[in-house]
Amino acid sequence: MKEKSTQWNRSDTLWVLSLFGTAIGAGVLFLPINAGMGGLIPLLVMLVLAFPMTFLAHRALCRFVLSGSKQSDDITVAGENYFGKFGGMILTVLYFFAIFPILLVYSVGVTNTVEKFMIEQLHLGEPNRLILSFVLVGILMVIVSFGEKIVVRVMSALVFPFIAVLLLIALWLIPQWNGALFSNIEFSFTDSNLWMTLWLVMPVMVFAFNHSPIISSLAVHCKETYGKDPEAKASKIIARSNILMIVVVMFFVFSCALCLSPSDLLEAKNQNISILTYLAEKFHTPFIYYVAPIVAFIAMGKSFFGHYLGAREGLNRILFDLSSNKLSLSLANKITAIITFIIAWLVAYKNPSVLGIIESIGGPILAIILFIMPLYAIYRFEALHKYKAPAQNIFILVLGLITISASINGLIG
Repeated sequence: MKEKSTQWNRSDTLWVLSLFGTAIGAGVLFLPINAGMGGLIPLLVMLVLAFPMTFLAHRALCRFVLSGSKQSDDITVAGENYFGKFGGMILTVLYFFAIFPILLVYSVGVTNTVEKFMIEQLHLGEPNRLILSFVLVGILMVIVSFGEKIVVRVMSALVFPFIAVLLLIALWLIPQWNGALFSNIEFSFTDSNLWMTLWLVMPVMVFAFNHSPIISSLAVHCKETYGKDPEAKASKIIARSNILMIVVVMFFVFSCALCLSPSDLLEAKNQNISILTYLAEKFHTPFIYYVAPIVAFIAMGKSFFGHYLGAREGLNRILFDLSSNKLSLSLANKITAIITFIIAWLVAYKNPSVLGIIESIGGPILAIILFIMPLYAIYRFEALHKYKAPAQNIFILVLGLITISASINGLIG
């Protein structure tokens, strides 16, 4: 393929927005609650660490995929090239089971959001959940069936209204800001409660900005488009998307936290409702009451698309291995789409309570793939030695281990 100019172009912007769309899902509506309950200090730590932690980890994963010998090599092929057939298969299975459960969570979330919107806001009565979930998951799968380019464009289009609404809500809340967040600020190195809060907020921060499911697709795109120097362009795309994520999300988080007290946020967590629902109830705002489910639907829909691209890579590779590479890519894509649709539809219909546990299991696995595996590869394989940067690598390793330990603690706790 003819190499494109390395100058910034519209396609690069679409990928920036797609990375944003994959990372920033409905979880952002709960992030101010989870991050703000501990007061100002955890929020400041999150603000300081968010960019280096997010950028360095995702860039390392992208470099791992970029090192594949062929332009079309995704993370599953790169894993097999480095770790051998068995090791590559293990990585592929872990990668798939880290992403696919989250995709199922979004299929359930979309169904629940639309169902509640129809009942509570539109007063249409309770719909037939079997049919509703079939239609909603079907629409999502029809969109992804058009291919990666269409998915990227749809995700990019959905990101604009999502960013606009988050910023408008954050600005609307400014007159409601108070000083409750700044009261009783105490910092002590011996304060075990503070350290526990900081420890537990790490997985929240990592998964709030996680866009690893689409990183492999980005790497393949950059290899096929920019040829000799895909790493420079991929790094720019990741960096700009991360800056956009952190500016938008942290402004929204701080604006929400500044108009509420830590006790308010604790109450919202105990009620298990999103920050927008709590704000609508507290300030008696019908506008937010109606906007909240629409924002949640857009957030979960675009994140579903991004996670599907990662899940498809994993399931396709599993199908290739099971068929001894006799399946064509086209047939594998069709089988993957059918399997995904059936499972996502049935899970969305059943609405099982075990989804939280499934997501928690996927969390530590995803953190290992994002933080630990690329670092191991950089120091283990000569082709990746050029990416050694001890200070950055130690930073990623330490934060990765903290995140994994906190995720495991949340699972067994």
